[in-house]
Amino acid sequence: MKQGWLAGVAMGLVLAMGWSSAADAQGRTRVTVYTALENDQLQPFKQAIEADVPDVEISWVRDSTGVITSRFLAEKDNPRADIVLGLAATSLLLFEKMNLLEEYKPAGADALKASYRDNSGPYTWTGMDAFLAVVCFNTAEAAKEKVAAPTSWMDLTKPEFKGKIVMPHPASSGTGYLKVAAWLQIMGEQAGWAFMDKLHENIAVYTHSGSAPCVQAAKGERMVGIGFDMRGAREKTQGAPIDLILPKEGAGWDMEATAIVKGTKNLAAAKKVADWVATRKANELYGKYYALVAHPDVKSAPPNYPADAEAKMAKNDFTWMAENRERILAEWTRRYDSKAAPR
Repeated sequence: MKQGWLAGVAMGLVLAMGWSSAADAQGRTRVTVYTALENDQLQPFKQAIEADVPDVEISWVRDSTGVITSRFLAEKDNPRADIVLGLAATSLLLFEKMNLLEEYKPAGADALKASYRDNSGPYTWTGMDAFLAVVCFNTAEAAKEKVAAPTSWMDLTKPEFKGKIVMPHPASSGTGYLKVAAWLQIMGEQAGWAFMDKLHENIAVYTHSGSAPCVQAAKGERMVGIGFDMRGAREKTQGAPIDLILPKEGAGWDMEATAIVKGTKNLAAAKKVADWVATRKANELYGKYYALVAHPDVKSAPPNYPADAEAKMAKNDFTWMAENRERILAEWTRRYDSKAAPR
C-alpha cells in the first residue's frame, strides 16, 4: 500500500548503521523495525514509542506490504529485523506458520478486541488497526460522462468503466491482496477469477501503492480508484469530489499487526515495543490514521468515513489468505501483470 522510494533510503541508513544490537551514546538499544506504515506515520510513531520506551531507539525499514513480506522471507535464514510493526496480519500468519516469529503475548493484550489477538497458539502477533477496500468514485468525472455510481463489484465490469479504473497490484500492496483474496472468498474461486478477468478489461493500470488509486480518483485522473478506506476519507475531507462506496457483496479487509522476530538479539527491547503496541495510548495514535482499532474503548471514525464500514466487512479467513498467498499471487500475475505500473 505504500510508496517504495523511501525504503531504499531507509535501508541504506540501516545498513550504514549496521545490524548489530549496538546501543547509542545514551545507552538506548537500537531496534530494527520492518514496517509498511505510511511514510507520514513513521516520525509520529517513532516519537511516541521512544517517548514511552526511552531506552529504545527505533530504526525503520519501510516499504509496501508485498516488498516487506518478500524481504522478510528472503532473510529468513539470517533475520535482520528485530520486530515487525504495522504489517498485514496475513503476512504475519505466514511468518508464524514458518516458525519465524517469537512466542510473546504483550502485557495488556487481553484488553484488546478478540479479533485483533492471535487466537491460535503459540501467541506471536497482536493486531493494531483494520483497513478496508473501498471504491473511490469521482462524481464530477462521472457526471461529465453520465456514468452511474456502482453499487456492486460486478458493476465495475460494465463497458462504461473501460480504462477508467485503477487498483493496487496485489504482489506489491497489502490493499491489493486483500481485495483479490476477498473476491475469491466472496464469490468462490471460479467465479472470482472470472470476475477479475472482466475487471481487467476495464483496468487502466495496477499501481504499486495502496494509496494511489483513491488519490488518482480524487484528482480526476481516474474515475474509479479501488483503494482503502482511510485514504479515501482523507481525500474527500480535503475537498475531492469523490464518494466512498462499499459494494453490496462486502468489502475485503485486513489488519496491521506486530510481532517479534524469532532469534532477535534485542529480545528484551523488542518485548517493550510489543507491550507498547497493545496499550490504549498506542491505539489512540492508530486512531489518528485508522477508524477501526484494536482497543474497544478507542473510537476514532474520521469525517467522511463510511458509517456502515464494520457492517460491510466481508467474512475473512486470515489463515486461508496467508496459506494461499503465494498460489494466488502467482496466478494473478500470470493473468494480469501486463497492466502493472512501471516500478
